[in-house]
Amino acid sequence: MNDEADATGDKRFRILVCIDGSDESYLGLRYAAKLSHGLDSDTVLLYVRAIDLGMRSGGLQISVARENMLKWGLELPGIKYLKKGRDLLIEMGEMAPSWPEQSTHTDVDGTSLGDNKIEYTNEQGRKIVLKLKVARDIATGIIDQWELGEYDLYILGASEKWRKFSLASFRDPAVAEKIAVHAPCSVLVTRELEGSLGNLLCTDGSERAEEMIRRAAALSYTCGFPVSIISVAEEEEERSKAEANVAQAKNILVDMGIEPRDTVVRVGNPVDEIVDEGKKYSMVVVSDTSRSELKRFFMGSVAFKVLEESKHSVMVMR
Repeated sequence: MNDEADATGDKRFRILVCIDGSDESYLGLRYAAKLSHGLDSDTVLLYVRAIDLGMRSGGLQISVARENMLKWGLELPGIKYLKKGRDLLIEMGEMAPSWPEQSTHTDVDGTSLGDNKIEYTNEQGRKIVLKLKVARDIATGIIDQWELGEYDLYILGASEKWRKFSLASFRDPAVAEKIAVHAPCSVLVTRELEGSLGNLLCTDGSERAEEMIRRAAALSYTCGFPVSIISVAEEEEERSKAEANVAQAKNILVDMGIEPRDTVVRVGNPVDEIVDEGKKYSMVVVSDTSRSELKRFFMGSVAFKVLEESKHSVMVMR
């Protein structure tokens, strides 16, 4: 297997970590490494260059590009950022410099650089891939990775726009926003700030939310993070329903052998209440809207607004 689907039929948990050189992207890589402690997972570190940038490749010839990209030097930012990610994984003990490696080059129309990757494989068949990819734009390059092999989780840092202010218009959405809307799998958007109470799981009592509780709790347990539950009633008269939602979610966790750290019921605007409570936690986890709904409705959903307004990392589970 490379970064495409596993030809042997083995089904490992597969993580795509989008590296852009930001602190947030390496925060996401650290989370991926924690997941790898408890999962038989493969991890792809991806840096995407827009085609117009890919053409300005510092004089690199195609014959050079076909070689191991880490031997090109550090002229291209993507190589430097991917190498830093690899070195971080070595430092954390997630891979060793001695892992056998294989380099692959794929021609891409419109650029002399093409796609280049290095695949590292340990004795158990676990793989870590560094990939330098060119695409017409960064978001498209990330989303199109799904066509080369399905992933369980995309991880990327909050975009520069998203870190600075809340957008009122999505006519020119930033990369993180596009991925959150269009990615076919769960998406974790990492931010610089970290809370101290673990992961906050949000439920509205729906079957989709309950499935999210199961999956998110399993991932949190794998990483050693405590989990808490929140449900929000929009009116005081609905508090009992929110309390029932929390009780049901707690029962799900207890059946899994996981004791929730806290259970929280709030009354008010769901987005405001979740974002405010989420300040105490390292990550807020929400479920996506129904897959049958148009993607544009996700933009107006509680999940997307929490993702947009939260100060800490947010995972949207699909």
